[in-house]
Amino acid sequence: PSGGAPSSCGVPSSCGAPPAWAARLGATGILISKCCFPLLKAKPGKAKRARTTFSSEQLARLEQQFTRHQYLVGQERCLLASSLHLTEEQVKVWFQNRRIKWRKQSLEQQQTKLAEMG
Repeated sequence: PSGGAPSSCGVPSSCGAPPAWAARLGATGILISKCCFPLLKAKPGKAKRARTTFSSEQLARLEQQFTRHQYLVGQERCLLASSLHLTEEQVKVWFQNRRIKWRKQSLEQQQTKLAEMG
């Protein structure tokens, strides 16, 4: 079919060229999309790091430090990480996540107080 006339599938085609999506068809004739295959999107050689599981003792100590200081830097972070047998990166990320949780809880408390007043 030519000149915008419908092709055998009912879609108008121009000058007999296959539609753009046809170039993404695999040998099986199935449309391949990267969103359906996350492995195609992943960077080669980069494995996802396993999630850290903290012991109850580690969590208690981290929480204790957080109540004293919401920000832990330099020597303090190094010493805490060493005493808990964690990396500085793990301690840093724990504090980042804990600050986010604290902000969220504070916001919820403020909203509750406002709702009670109004």
